[in-house]
Amino acid sequence: MTSTTSPSRTLFLPPRPTATGRALAAAAERRGLGCEVLPGRWVPDAVRGAPGPALFAGPGFADVVAVELGLGLLEAPVDWLAALPRELTGRHVECVPLAAARALRRPAFVKPPNDKSFPARIYPDGSRLPGPDALDDTTPVLVSDVVAFTAEYRLFLLDGEVRTGSRYGVRGGRDLLPLDADPCGARVREFAARVVAAGPRLPSAIVVDVGRLVDGGWAVIEANAAWASGHYAADPDAALEVLLRAARPRESVTAADETFLRPR
Repeated sequence: MTSTTSPSRTLFLPPRPTATGRALAAAAERRGLGCEVLPGRWVPDAVRGAPGPALFAGPGFADVVAVELGLGLLEAPVDWLAALPRELTGRHVECVPLAAARALRRPAFVKPPNDKSFPARIYPDGSRLPGPDALDDTTPVLVSDVVAFTAEYRLFLLDGEVRTGSRYGVRGGRDLLPLDADPCGARVREFAARVVAAGPRLPSAIVVDVGRLVDGGWAVIEANAAWASGHYAADPDAALEVLLRAARPRESVTAADETFLRPR
């Protein structure tokens, strides 16, 4: 029998949903939520006003449709990783204007903190970064020492607690495994608890990537918005729970999360 109860939330997806988008859509259906695939970077009149909108999409797409949907999108502060103590990062990390990063004359891992305005990778020096004709000199970027991770994990956090997670890499190659099936799963959770306790405050719903260093230590890789993060082998139902907090109607964002809203 088909339920006639109206859904309390509606998950919106971009025109060509990724594997994670499809998994989240299935999770939304299991919860009795609505799901809409947008035809492009606009919201058709037919789905405007859908109840409790949420969104899974890349930053560029989200920036366009979030305003039309009336969404508040949570993300980590641009300097969150750089503000962590070195015992949690395992390397020197700084948040600097792009103009300063262009002056680097050594290899470094450079990335935009919260978008994909240029590729996140190891640059042999700053001259290979986008020039002022492409990005403004004041654009904040994260500059990290180059380190190697033997294993990498993605964690979905809600109110500082790991709700689900996945291993996604081993020695630089893709290797997916649910967090709790990994022999190091308990240690990953313990390290995540240290990060939450000792690091700067995070939004109530966020994704944090961590990794095991060559010397056996643990380090934070980066923070990512839950509304734009692939779930890998994590439980999609638990990942959806985090996403529904990270991308929700602007008026429902709590005072504690206001400072973590992505600028419109």
